[in-house]
Amino acid sequence: MSRQIPAHIETYVEVLGHDLAIEFFLRFGGTELYFGPSPKRSMILDLTGPEKLAMLSERLGGGYVNLPIPKKWIAQQLDLRGLSRADIARKLHVDQSTVRRWFSNLQNTNQLQLFS
Repeated sequence: MSRQIPAHIETYVEVLGHDLAIEFFLRFGGTELYFGPSPKRSMILDLTGPEKLAMLSERLGGGYVNLPIPKKWIAQQLDLRGLSRADIARKLHVDQSTVRRWFSNLQNTNQLQLFS
């Protein structure tokens, strides 16, 4: 698990910021949503407000968008906030062993190779 923002969610994080992006993905990830030019009523509008929704619509090009579910990235962000592995697993609706595996992979990629 990399500490960088994955490319497929970078736009969302740049526009919404880390905290709101996490809430956005937890609420809407895995669904197809419509991003129109001037939304009056929208579930997204209730969460983001009109300015951020307009910026997202512009950056994403409008229309229907399949939203990703970046669970590994969210887990990383929640870990940085001090949540336990168990709390992260509950919040993301995944098994605790999955969360442990994500973080063990992160540690392995940061370790220098002695014989390569």
